[in-house]
Amino acid sequence: MVLCGADRLEEYRDVFQGGRVGLITTPTGRRIDGKSTIDALKEICDLQVLFGAEHGIRGDIEDAATVKGFHDKATGLPVYSLYEGQRRRMTEEMLDLFDIIVYDIQDVGSRYYTFISSLKNVIEDCAKRGKKIVVLDRPNPLGGVAIEGNVLPKEEFSFVGCYSLPVRYGLTPGEFANMVNEEEKLGADITVIPCKGWQRAALFPETGLNWIMPSPNIPTFETALVYVGTCLIEGTNASEGRGTANPFSVIGASYIKESEKLAKEFNGRRLEGFVATPYFFNPYTSKHSGRHCGGIHIHITDREKAKPFEMGITLLEILDRAYDEFEFLPPVAGRDKPFIQLLSGMPLDKGFKAAEIIEKIKQEQEEFQIRKNEYHIYD
Repeated sequence: MVLCGADRLEEYRDVFQGGRVGLITTPTGRRIDGKSTIDALKEICDLQVLFGAEHGIRGDIEDAATVKGFHDKATGLPVYSLYEGQRRRMTEEMLDLFDIIVYDIQDVGSRYYTFISSLKNVIEDCAKRGKKIVVLDRPNPLGGVAIEGNVLPKEEFSFVGCYSLPVRYGLTPGEFANMVNEEEKLGADITVIPCKGWQRAALFPETGLNWIMPSPNIPTFETALVYVGTCLIEGTNASEGRGTANPFSVIGASYIKESEKLAKEFNGRRLEGFVATPYFFNPYTSKHSGRHCGGIHIHITDREKAKPFEMGITLLEILDRAYDEFEFLPPVAGRDKPFIQLLSGMPLDKGFKAAEIIEKIKQEQEEFQIRKNEYHIYD
């Protein structure tokens, strides 16, 4: 059984003494016994304020929704959002509320996910003000060995891609924090309370931990794994399965009439670790809401061999070739780049070839593997 940083608070009790404490967390911030990190910290230190990333501290906020400050009903503590309007950073007023900031969020291991973006911003903000940072580490659910996807160039940084990482980057939040602090020479005072018993090669099901949904549309570990590839569908006019029981595993569109044909094309690519079955659905929200959609349900047949980024970029190519109606979405208001470029970290035009992209990024993956080794906390 793996113990997370939150399970080891008593061992590191002294770390939280000598000042007012703030906590950044979500519903995943819980100990192995089910007690929330909020309640556990209240017992050992002067917890004064809570901060929520995307989805909020209680997980009751939908994707991309924003919220202003309020008081937590369960504890009475003030809560401030790190995802309010266009603001993604701590204000000077927020920084005045604590001396030590604690971060405890279970991530999903994909670059697109915004929790590490919030962590990076907090490290930068706190470094400037000399605030102490404590990361309660948690396993990377996708393991700490395999990496996939292109390494994001600096000119493509955004809140859905905040640092020069591949899509599947194989670091824990604590390791990522140390990487950013060291490489950017921020000089932040960071303490990582490490996991106990986690091996780098272990995927989440091997940890013995309960899967607590990190957001409403990542209900299972399998979703988190397939999300590495199918999140790219968010940048298109096809549905990534939001509004169904299997988001990111179900892919389709109202202009797809023959699901069997799409499934055969997908399976014909012989993508190791995956198989697709024909699927029809009517999403109740998001793209194609209320319309009858044809598509596929993507199943994982081998967790160890699956390469979800390669699957996702190949799926994009299949849709692009098979359907004239398929399009990459244009930039939304306030953005100068299409969402597919923000997600993928590269310009993608119709007619692209997945195999060429996969081959092109191999060298940068090898270079990142060497780079990331310097920040490994676990064997």
